[in-house]
Parts: sequence; structure tokens; C-alpha cells
Amino acid sequence: MIGYITNDIAIRMLFRPHQSKYIMGIHVPFTPGIIPKEKARIAASIGKAVSENLMNREVLEKSLLSDDMIAKIGNAIDEFVTTQSQNGETIEEFARHYLTAEDITAMRSNVTDGIVKMITGKLQDSRLGDNIAHMAIEHVMEKTRNSVVGLFGADKFVAGLAQPIEKLLAKHINEILHHNSRQMVEGLVTDESEQLMGMTLSDLMTGHDEQITQIKSGIMSAYRVIITEHLPRILQDIDISAIIEQRINDMDMKEAEAIILDVMKKELRAIVWLGALLGCIMGTLTSLF
Repeated sequence: MIGYITNDIAIRMLFRPHQSKYIMGIHVPFTPGIIPKEKARIAASIGKAVSENLMNREVLEKSLLSDDMIAKIGNAIDEFVTTQSQNGETIEEFARHYLTAEDITAMRSNVTDGIVKMITGKLQDSRLGDNIAHMAIEHVMEKTRNSVVGLFGADKFVAGLAQPIEKLLAKHINEILHHNSRQMVEGLVTDESEQLMGMTLSDLMTGHDEQITQIKSGIMSAYRVIITEHLPRILQDIDISAIIEQRINDMDMKEAEAIILDVMKKELRAIVWLGALLGCIMGTLTSLF
């Protein structure tokens, strides 16, 4: 009985009392319990141990890049494609499940504006006007050489005028592109954007197996790059050790006690009964000798 009771009391004293006790202003020894008293140190030690040994880069990278995890991601993509192949919702309707109408409008506007700027910048490049003018003159010269007038040497006359005409034409083309390219591109991109957002997911998924395969491959490659190249920075920014330490420090001792007892209930009871067994052995030996 002594072995059983003393071990049971010792285990309870790990957690209780939760606060320091005083009698007539004198601090009662062993209050608070060992775990409440050392809570801050224990929290720091657990946080450090978890971040350095259980949640470090090597462990996470091995787990996140395992064949099983890669297969799960691939299967998830395949299941998504299969499900959406039967979905009659438009892309905009589908997006509304996850984004507000304002977010969708802003995202569409940002994407459209980015595409317009990129294409407009390419069109306003002076080399484009020069190339168009050069191809136009080459086409005219080719037509002239192969026509009836080419038999009378008209192609040589055209060739003599080709260079100044090409420069003049290039100049006008560049001016047109500079002043009107954004308006033309914006109209085309906006129309295409409206058509895309109005397309159903089933139409988008059907008949585009090659593109879907390429997208899947791109997603898998991007996932591997994120894990291998950006995981250290992500872990540094997250600071797992500090998060665990803060969480334990913020935890109420009743909650912490319940969690620990729930996890180690069987083991702690075994310690209590071990005390009873040792007490039984010691008492038997004492009575015999």
C-alpha cells in the first residue's frame, strides 16, 4: 500500500498544485508542482527538440518528397481533373466557391493588365515595325518578279525603291503600333478573358489531355522546387521552435495535465503498480528476515 500510494502521490505532484501555496505567508515546499514550476524551461526544451530533431529540414524534405507523398499529390490532381470533367459550372462560377466577386474582378483585371502590358511592350518594339516592313517589301518584290511586269525589268525598278520605302513604311508602322497597340491588344485580351471565364470546366478539361498532362507535370516540378529550394527559408520564417514554446506557455495547466495524462495514462498507471509490487516485495522480505 505504501509503494502504491507514494508513487501515485509522486505522479500527482508532477502537476499539482498548479499554483504556489502559502501558509501564514510562508511558502509551502514543492508548490507548485514540478511541471508548472518548470513550465517555461520545459516549453523551450520541447520546442528546440522538436524543431531540431522531429521537424527539421532533412526530416520534412524526406517526408514531403517521398514516393508516397508524390503519388498522393499526383492522384489528387487526377481526381480533381476527373471530377471537374463532369462539372457544368463555368470557371467564374467555380471560382466563386473560394473567392468573392470583388476578388475575382480584381484578379481578372490584374491578369488582363499584365498580359496587355507585356504584349503592348513587344508590339511597340521598333524591331517589330522594321521586320513587318521588311517582310512586306520582300513580298512585293517576290510578287513583282513572278508577275508579267517582272519580265520587263519592273522588279529592278522596285528593288531600287525598296530601301527608302521600307524605312518609310517601318516608320509609319511603328507610329501606328505605338499609339494604337494598347487599345487593340486590350480589346482582344478582354474578349478572350470573358470567353475563358464563361467556359465550363467540363469543356476546359475535355479534349486537352496533353495540356493537362503538361500542367500536372509543371505542378509536380514546382512542388519539388518549393520543397528543395524554399523549405529552409520557410522553416526559418515559421520558427517552429518558437511556435511550440509559445503554445505550451499559453496552455492552461489543466489542459496540459489532461493532454499528458491522456497520452501516458497507461505508462503512469504502470509506475504506480510497479511501486505497489516493489512495496510488496520489500514488505515480504522484511517480514521473512
